[in-house]
Amino acid sequence: MATSHLLAAAVTSSSSSAAFRRPLRRLSPPPLSLTLSRRRPFPVVRAADADAKETTKPKAPEKAPAAGSSFNQLLGIKGAKEESNIWKIRLQLTKPVTWPPLVWGVLCGAAASGNFQWTVEDVAKSIVCMLMSGPCLTGYTQTINDWYDRDIDAINEPYRPIPSGAISENEVITQIWVLLLAGLGLGALLDVWAGHDYPIIFYLALGGSLLSYIYSAPPLKLKQNGWIGNFALGASYIGLPWWAGQALFGTLTPDIVVLTCLYSIAGSLPVAFGMDTAKWICVGAIDITQLSVAGYLLSTGKLYYALALLGLTIPQVILQFQYFLKDPVKYDVKYQTPRSTAAHKSSYMSLHPAGKFHSLAIEH
Repeated sequence: MATSHLLAAAVTSSSSSAAFRRPLRRLSPPPLSLTLSRRRPFPVVRAADADAKETTKPKAPEKAPAAGSSFNQLLGIKGAKEESNIWKIRLQLTKPVTWPPLVWGVLCGAAASGNFQWTVEDVAKSIVCMLMSGPCLTGYTQTINDWYDRDIDAINEPYRPIPSGAISENEVITQIWVLLLAGLGLGALLDVWAGHDYPIIFYLALGGSLLSYIYSAPPLKLKQNGWIGNFALGASYIGLPWWAGQALFGTLTPDIVVLTCLYSIAGSLPVAFGMDTAKWICVGAIDITQLSVAGYLLSTGKLYYALALLGLTIPQVILQFQYFLKDPVKYDVKYQTPRSTAAHKSSYMSLHPAGKFHSLAIEH
């Protein structure tokens, strides 16, 4: 009985306390800033954003530009039209746009020999020497360069002749051998034609071909080695054709070899010092040399020759500051076009030697 009274009292007490208990306040959620401060942020990537990123990701072009030029295709430069004619493709691989520096080198060597005459025979010899240096050995060089760059081109420019399959691998290899043997054969022919006891032109052609091979082919691949690669390219495009022209009509002397080697070294200036420093070195070397010659002429009593050279140097310096030194690549053509002094080729080949001319004219 007592127990039942106790239980009843407990229930009554609980009910009364519940009746007089304050109602519980409903807690509001914490502020948004507090919630974020306690929570570690994680980036949220929506499917739409992911798709957008995928679509904007740059990809290698799968085909040549639609507005390709037939003329560019024949010259072997960028912007070439896709071609199915095998002979046009073969010509494209030889990159005719790179031939002129070598043709010019042969002419310089022939003129420097002092023995060139405007006779049918001497002109014919010069033409054969140009064919050896330009279409044959330069064509060999360019074709073999494309051959060893085919894996890179397959990623960056898959529409080029070799990676696109426009020309087969066997056809490319055949072209390499035909151009090489033709160049060496013309070199041997020129030695016989010139009456040389020592086949110097043949050995120059052979040395140039070997240099071209190790420039492009592994394991040496000199094109990847800064100074050495640029000097090798400069020697191939400047020194060797000059030596061939000199040896064809005269004697290849050590002083000529040294001077043309120095001339070839100029091609490495932009790589060794950078474009900004190289442009000042080139301009300074050209101007100081010409002013020194003018001073020498004045000291020997040749006033009018000194004044003539000085008169040609002054507009050259003005054009250097107006165009060349501002941006050597952008204003090179404007800077070169008005000039007719003897420094034209010197300044051009110093900053834009065969190697630089090569990289401006074509993609490699």
